[in-house]
Amino acid sequence: MPSASIGPELQRLIDLLAKMPGLGPRSAKRAALYLLKKREPVMRPLAFALDDAANKVKACGVCSNWDSIDPCAVCADDERDGALLCVVQDVGDLWALERAGAHKGRYHVLGGLLSPLDGVGPDDLNMGALIARAKEESVSEVILALPATVDGQTTAHYLTEHLETSGVSVTRLSQGVPVGGELDYLDEGTLAAAMKARRPF
Repeated sequence: MPSASIGPELQRLIDLLAKMPGLGPRSAKRAALYLLKKREPVMRPLAFALDDAANKVKACGVCSNWDSIDPCAVCADDERDGALLCVVQDVGDLWALERAGAHKGRYHVLGGLLSPLDGVGPDDLNMGALIARAKEESVSEVILALPATVDGQTTAHYLTEHLETSGVSVTRLSQGVPVGGELDYLDEGTLAAAMKARRPF
């Protein structure tokens, strides 16, 4: 509920900050106060960066990673192993694997997981493009780097069934990824070990 002591511009800033993951109404107020106190060194550069990102950053037409170029820097890198295609739930997982240096191939971002209870089906995700990419001659292995959750397992089983006809090897992350674990919250060593110890699905 808006406070009478807060003007509409500041209230709008607080309300928008409160929509950010991990920020509730109280932490959004603290963030807004911090930004106002650090107007020149933080707030104005942040506003510029947000506007710049909103206008220039887009989804890669190949893998759906976020970048200002299309194809993205990862897809455009000729040093990467085109035979390995790593499937992740979201861009944050791609960044986590890159941070760990655990994967030297290419990626495919699904944009979510199958979740019948939430009404998320195959047509709601970037699955058709993945199956098409798996049929390319250069791809020999599809690595399912999906979370060890119920929805993650459902998605992995669905993809395995639909990738059988493409003739590629389908593997998944092995040791190091706990059940219920999200890739973006794991440390680099755990991710690297999981990638090295992948096994057939």
